Amino acid sequence: MSICPKNKTSKARRDKRRANWKMSAPNLVKCSKCGALMMPHRVCKACGSYNKKEIIKMGEE
Repeated sequence: MSICPKNKTSKARRDKRRANWKMSAPNLVKCSKCGALMMPHRVCKACGSYNKKEIIKMGEE
């Protein structure tokens, strides 16, 4: 036997519950070394530094 609801759930009530399933924009911060936008607590893709220290050697072009 499965659960049988006593009353019908209206479309408005159902959709109110689903309204909070939205995507949020990623939080971006400026790199402290080069000023490029990056995600916090990650190595900068532009200069390869994290916390003002060079972690990845980036090729000079």
